[in-house]
Amino acid sequence: MRPILYHKLGNFDLWILSDGEIWLDGGSMFGVVPKNLWSKLAVPDEQNRVRLGLNPLLIRAQDRLVLVETGIDRKPGEKFRRIYGLSQTSPLLDQLALLGVRPQDISMVIHTHLHFDHAGLNTSLTEGRLQPTFPNARHIVQKQELEEALHPHERSRASYLQENVEPILERFETVEGEQEILPGLFVVPVPGHTLGMQAVELRSQGQHFAYTADLIPTMAHTPLPYIMAFDLYPMTTLKTRKKMYERWWGGDYLLCFTHEPGHPLGRLLRGEKGYQAETVGDLRATRVRMS
Repeated sequence: MRPILYHKLGNFDLWILSDGEIWLDGGSMFGVVPKNLWSKLAVPDEQNRVRLGLNPLLIRAQDRLVLVETGIDRKPGEKFRRIYGLSQTSPLLDQLALLGVRPQDISMVIHTHLHFDHAGLNTSLTEGRLQPTFPNARHIVQKQELEEALHPHERSRASYLQENVEPILERFETVEGEQEILPGLFVVPVPGHTLGMQAVELRSQGQHFAYTADLIPTMAHTPLPYIMAFDLYPMTTLKTRKKMYERWWGGDYLLCFTHEPGHPLGRLLRGEKGYQAETVGDLRATRVRMS
């Protein structure tokens, strides 16, 4: 499991956590890109699956602890875990504990979207009952995303598990469009993968940061045509990418790639062949509890 990584961004403290890894079909992850190209970037296993990271983000904003995404759902059982190559327990909770953070210390959860690999720890099984994992948190999500999660269609039903949504329905706080949630902390719509997906941006002391959601799941997906087959609206993804790439490249944003299996922070580069990403190496591993 990747160690906790720490970064200071203006007035914000950031911890890039890990909820382990997930293995998904490589062809589905890279859409129309031929295997002889994507396999040079992500080596498949014998089942044609590629390794992906699960990289939730913990933000300290003044006296508040904000968790961006809650990791993957392991509640469906052993068969489910075997299909996706999951560990049995949640590394995310272990990493929070290493930082001295209890689930009840989280005051806000921000969801990029509500798929099972991003909202899986919204609830936990306690004595056979589903309970909120973060009992004092309000959950921020785009209104359209919550509506689609509650009313999935045939293509999206497998990704939206009601056990992660309905038991905490009263805890959701919906927003519409770009909103400043806390001073310097913004949610920004990035539709395509789902129509209600949002990225998270931080702006402080002239520094800029973005948590990309599944608009750019890994650095290997940075080129504009490298769009997942999982995206419900791929041409919308392309349009959104063009818009957000201009914003993030032009604003020199530090990016956190939500499914990057290696070092998860990078920046966009733009050259004759279009956009690429480069790793940023100024993060440091930490096992130190919060002061």
